Amino acid sequence: MLITVTGANGYQAGLVLAELSSHEVEIRLVGRDADRLETAATKAGCTRADRRVTAFDDHAGLVAALSGSDAVINCAGPFTASGAAVVRAAIDAGAHYVDTAGEQLYLQAIFDTFTDAARTAGVTVVPSANDGCLPTDLLAHLLAEAAGPLTELVVSHIIVGGSSSRGTLRSGLATIDAITAGGLTYHDRAWRTGIPARHSNITLPDGEVLAMAKMPTCEVITIPRHVQVDHVEALVEAALMDQLAGPVAAGFIDSLPAGPTPDERAGQRFTYLLDAVNRRGRRVRGVIQGKDTYGCTAIVAVRAARRLAAGDVPAGVLAPAQAFDPAEFLTALTGPGLTWSIHNQQP
Repeated sequence: MLITVTGANGYQAGLVLAELSSHEVEIRLVGRDADRLETAATKAGCTRADRRVTAFDDHAGLVAALSGSDAVINCAGPFTASGAAVVRAAIDAGAHYVDTAGEQLYLQAIFDTFTDAARTAGVTVVPSANDGCLPTDLLAHLLAEAAGPLTELVVSHIIVGGSSSRGTLRSGLATIDAITAGGLTYHDRAWRTGIPARHSNITLPDGEVLAMAKMPTCEVITIPRHVQVDHVEALVEAALMDQLAGPVAAGFIDSLPAGPTPDERAGQRFTYLLDAVNRRGRRVRGVIQGKDTYGCTAIVAVRAARRLAAGDVPAGVLAPAQAFDPAEFLTALTGPGLTWSIHNQQP
């Protein structure tokens, strides 16, 4: 099994390579600079891995670099700028594809642009295989199985500790207009802009009430593809949105460390809440908790790529729950420290 990592010299890619190195798979690194690829391979402990140098705007070169791969993990953000080129090349190379994107409009564009081409080529594309979108998408499917058709689903992201990688900050800067405008909400069975958030606070499992703000996350795009639901919105802490709305210069991002230190990652905790209301008024909550968003993303992306490479997954551009068994995949993530649960709520 050959798994290729594109954008292989970045911070998130380094964690993906380290995770791949713990499995019995062949690894290929693809990027724009040979020296940086060599450094990345050495740091991840995969010095014998194949390395290919190509520009991402060279379609023929990128197809050649991906050819022979069973699956591709694309870590080359900002995805809004270059992600579609890698998806197109993976399809033409006959390689299944996942990425770690968190850019909502990019994700919608991948579904709109490549579904037919991927299906015709027999290739499976699962974008946004990261710590946030993939687990919440899977748990949303299980919530709907438990509660039936939903009138509303609200996904809340709460992250404590840690810091952001340069790649994450660059992706945020590249999509800041969409972030501050609120992006897409799924409302009245369609994705729409300009829909205000229905909720301004949430209650955590321990009873703490947090002020929240609307955030254009990727599961808003994936969940309605397999869950019968009228309205889906996503929230983050209001304090985080205030920080994101502040001015950030690209030069300042370049001066920062590549990403959080191992100690910062170890101390970070995340909680994702999925609050659903069905058409009879029954309220159900799903809870996902874990640590280390970047490390979790590496585990999620590698596990997803290995599942696709093993075969027996429908072709096309798919939401996570369309590609994988939700309960089985979530349960497999409990080994690395993620927990998930479903609870009935009081009306």
